[in-house]
Amino acid sequence: MKAKIDFDGNSYELPVVKGTENEHAIDISTLRASTKGLITLDRGFKNTGSCESGITFLNGEEGILRYRGYSIEELADKASFLEVAYLLIFGELPTKSELDKFYADIKSESNVDEEMKKILDGFPKSAHPMGVVSSLTSALIAFNPSSVNVDSKEEMYNAIIKLLAKFPVICAWALRKRTGQPLDYGDNNLGYVENVLKMMFKKPNQDYDVDPVIASALNKLLILHADHEQNCSTSTVRIVGSSHAGLFASISAGISALWGPLHGGANQAVIEMLEGIKEDGGDTKKYMAKAKDKEDPFRLMGFGHRVYKNFDPRAKIIKKSADEVLGNLGVEDPILDIAKGLEKEALEDDYFVKRKLYPNVDFYSGIIYRALGIPTDMFTVMFALGRLPGWIAQWREMRLKKEPIGRPRQVYVGENHRSFKELDNR
Repeated sequence: MKAKIDFDGNSYELPVVKGTENEHAIDISTLRASTKGLITLDRGFKNTGSCESGITFLNGEEGILRYRGYSIEELADKASFLEVAYLLIFGELPTKSELDKFYADIKSESNVDEEMKKILDGFPKSAHPMGVVSSLTSALIAFNPSSVNVDSKEEMYNAIIKLLAKFPVICAWALRKRTGQPLDYGDNNLGYVENVLKMMFKKPNQDYDVDPVIASALNKLLILHADHEQNCSTSTVRIVGSSHAGLFASISAGISALWGPLHGGANQAVIEMLEGIKEDGGDTKKYMAKAKDKEDPFRLMGFGHRVYKNFDPRAKIIKKSADEVLGNLGVEDPILDIAKGLEKEALEDDYFVKRKLYPNVDFYSGIIYRALGIPTDMFTVMFALGRLPGWIAQWREMRLKKEPIGRPRQVYVGENHRSFKELDNR
């Protein structure tokens, strides 16, 4: 199968690549050479495939998300976050012995060098947690200076284990720095997700008992965020890694990309919107009307999705957990009451129903994190914690395939050749 381009009196044939889910792509890798200079222009790379990947399949029109062929619905219902991490990174669900070894290896590497605390101490308490996490992740390189030989399964595995072990500690430290709590290493007798909760919330003068409803909700949230095809942060991880930058440096770059409000900051934007509605009296009907008014600059955050044109499959899953968490904790919070009011309005209003502007995963994740007492500026850190296995899997796939260094082209629209003018003549 081939595609034909007619340009400047000549015809050029380009191969068409077919994916396993019947996706088709025109392979333009030889376009510039064969046409003597013609390139494509695709702002934001919305129509450009940067790679062939076997990790995640996403069909926005039909609301489908699968990891390595497994539906997100089944994984969220039946798997643990570590099982999903193993699946994404290594390609198959682990056996019990593989999973036991995986977690035992992670626990053995969960201590972070004490000198990392000096770096953390250098940040003011007011520092944004994403800046702290990005910096500490990058700083891990200093304590693990040897580069990873990607042709060595052992070295690759050890690097992956170290990052999966130390990253939750760093994330918890960022929260405890933010809330003024002493740092905590957790408890190796707990599961991965349960340990994250303990490291984040245990107070020094109290025991900490893990609430199974909260642990289940967090497990689902981490799974739902674990990978999402070639999004901004994932593409960043791959393009930084394509220069043969190490795993820690590539992940740190991905964290910085995720920090942007158009990407990982969406659930934070939801809460900020709800707080704005509360300050204006909490009238949800008023703001639903504003959202429908094309002349009004107000934007309803957490509804609809730029990729999912029908519904966000992740939102259907996490809505139930959000209801369970709110019911279990019995939280009385006007912000959450406003959220429930907006949700009810959107699910019943013809304007939103016809346009398929349903609450998305960012809407419900923001509600859950708010109910758990996680500060708003920590929401994106929680997103990063979930996305870590996907970033690792994408980096590993890219390096094992020996993909070339990323180097996009451009269409130059600047000045033509100009003669230099001496300073006195300008």
